[in-house]
Amino acid sequence: MGSVAGHGAATAAVVLVSWLCAAAVGVGAIGANWGTQTSHPLPPDTVVRMLKDNGFQKVKLFDAEDATMNALKKSGLEVMVGIPNDMLWTMATSMKAAQKWVDTNVSSYFNDGVSIRYVAVGNEPFLETYNGSFLQTTYPAIKNIQSALIKAGLGNQVKVTCPLNADVYTSPSTKPSDGDFRTDIHDLMIAIVKLLSDNGGAFTVNIYPFISLYIDPNFPVDYAFFEGASSPIVDGSITYTNMFDANYDTLIWALKKNGFGNLPVIVGEIGWPTDGDRNANAQMAQRFNQGFMTHIASGRGTPMRPGPVDAYLFSLIDEDEKSIQPGNFERHWGIFTYDGLPKYQLNLGTANSGGLMRAKGVKYLEKKWCVLKPSVSLNDPKIADNVGYACSMADCTSLGYKTSCGMLDVRGNISYAFNNYYQKNDQDDVACGFQNLATTTGQDPSTGTCRFGIMIEVDSAFSWRLQGLGSNFLLMLLLVLLQLCLSFS
Repeated sequence: MGSVAGHGAATAAVVLVSWLCAAAVGVGAIGANWGTQTSHPLPPDTVVRMLKDNGFQKVKLFDAEDATMNALKKSGLEVMVGIPNDMLWTMATSMKAAQKWVDTNVSSYFNDGVSIRYVAVGNEPFLETYNGSFLQTTYPAIKNIQSALIKAGLGNQVKVTCPLNADVYTSPSTKPSDGDFRTDIHDLMIAIVKLLSDNGGAFTVNIYPFISLYIDPNFPVDYAFFEGASSPIVDGSITYTNMFDANYDTLIWALKKNGFGNLPVIVGEIGWPTDGDRNANAQMAQRFNQGFMTHIASGRGTPMRPGPVDAYLFSLIDEDEKSIQPGNFERHWGIFTYDGLPKYQLNLGTANSGGLMRAKGVKYLEKKWCVLKPSVSLNDPKIADNVGYACSMADCTSLGYKTSCGMLDVRGNISYAFNNYYQKNDQDDVACGFQNLATTTGQDPSTGTCRFGIMIEVDSAFSWRLQGLGSNFLLMLLLVLLQLCLSFS
């Protein structure tokens, strides 16, 4: 009996340790997408510190900006560096260009202490909205970058991947077991998957329950989160109560049917926006992201792929320069605001799980705002054009039905537009003119959920101002410099 009891205790200990390890890996694997399409980016060193303060262990980039990569040196953060879609043709048609890109953006940083683990070739290149623009270049670009990594002696340390939208696979019945790759790109997908498999790469997929709800108002809200017991999908002996598991397993089935059932899968993007749509707010974002973190914290995985889930939250910080063609919510995916403030509390399940920590050392401009003059009549014919101009040059996506500033009256809406333009132009006095309709104030006009921001100080402020001056000014500047050069020759 003693030996049996001892064996039982040992077994229990092994099980416990295994569970703890699985949980640690499942949670510890959480990363963040760090996008930089913003007029006033936080300093890269500040962002890296914020990532580490909050327990993130890896970061996914969409390019290879020098300042970003330098800040990641010896940070201990695992890095997925990206090649934008507009570079796919060059990478696909020139092996020399692929080698140069790897030498410049992978080898040099890798040797200097940046822990590059993946190169993401393209970003959702097969989106149906692209109308096939990248169908011919994505596979050869992946192949050339893979060859360049091998030639650089990094084939074992750095792997290729290609972040793909979940629309590359489908299930006609909505059951995961009926999943397969889209018929129009089926052969292409198999070729890419084989290339990834042969070289130890991973399949990266972006999964967005929010988009399903955005497109279809009748989509079951509880199923979009992790509370879908009232509207499950039954697939044989498996019952799916949330969209993430069902979508993820549809991909696993597609891989399995085509002979690649063991290919590693990375969730490249998953998240929920906080503004710009009636279903985008801090409460729903917190509910989804915390639900996701809690869901993967156990390390159980999904029915078809048990084990830790490798994922990157989308995204780290709001980006005010992103295209709003998909929707106004595009500029509001961050779990942090543009200046590094947590939008809501989120337990990432990491060592630093006491809640999100704000960015440290952020410097702001003066505490002043640009608002509509109280004396200006709302019937003034100049208002419409000036508001239209402000919103076209700045960001008014927080204005509208059921947005964070949806409760503002007409004067409040005008002031919000004016202030956003004013702050984006670094509080330049000229930027609060608007044909004498506006004035500055030291009294914060923020109210409720509507924040009238103050811009941060950044090194790139000068470059933003130059951009606003337009190409004619730049041409004149070049001509003056040329004239000076000639005068000294």
